Amino acid sequence: MDTESAATGRPGADVNPDAEGRTAEAAEAPEAAETSEAPELDVLAEAPAAAREVFGDRFDAAVRYTELLATAGVRRGLIGPREVPRLWDRHVLNCAVLAELLPSGSTVCDVGSGAGLPGIPVALARPDVSVTLLEPLLRRTTFLEEVVRELALENVTVLRGRAEEMVGKLAVDVVTARAVAPLDRLAGWGMPLLRPHGQMLALKGDSAEQELADSRAGLAKLGAVEWSVISVGEGTLETSTRVVQVKAGESPGGVKAATRRAKVARAGRNAGAKNGTTASRGGRRRSR
Repeated sequence: MDTESAATGRPGADVNPDAEGRTAEAAEAPEAAETSEAPELDVLAEAPAAAREVFGDRFDAAVRYTELLATAGVRRGLIGPREVPRLWDRHVLNCAVLAELLPSGSTVCDVGSGAGLPGIPVALARPDVSVTLLEPLLRRTTFLEEVVRELALENVTVLRGRAEEMVGKLAVDVVTARAVAPLDRLAGWGMPLLRPHGQMLALKGDSAEQELADSRAGLAKLGAVEWSVISVGEGTLETSTRVVQVKAGESPGGVKAATRRAKVARAGRNAGAKNGTTASRGGRRRSR
């Protein structure tokens, strides 16, 4: 677990490997060896009453996901063994209550999804939303794909890649993230993926207010028009979840993102025109 993961309590999270100039494959090297087995845990017996309230008829799927985190997640180095006894309160439910902030039928991209937090708990709690789990590391996307298949999560898609590669290719209503990077850097990756008037929801701990204060100027340059620190899960969780909510205006990501989106769109049109011309020429040759 890296420094930021330890500070925020997210298992298996890391700063985007590109920040260090490394490839995703190289960044996987420290995780190559599987860790020891997790401590014994009766996940169903340990499930708080709040879990049934939050997940409703998907409670059994939430139990199974927590079991997978406690077993395969630990063996593959995605979850620290010491996190297992507090998976429900500190991780699964802590993430699931983020669903309170999602508009009905919205599309969500969980940037740097890691072991699926917060994306999978959100998808379980809100079957009406469509969630893309965006993760650059193969080791983690493999785990995520297995979880999605086993839980039959039809509203979840796993996508391997980095956020900056997806600008112009992926556009969503909401971007979520937990323990991926400091807010200013995270916004640079996440805001360009938003549709106009979308929102970024970053789960943060005690540092939320300070990070937001330090990032205001940068957020404005990235097309944000409103930002605040809010709490979710009050009345449901013993300790509510603190979230930095950043709302975008007409041009999420600012000028650079708009330029990138236009470039990708132009490349797509040119590719389509070229393919059409090739097909047309082929047709003429055949007619002769």
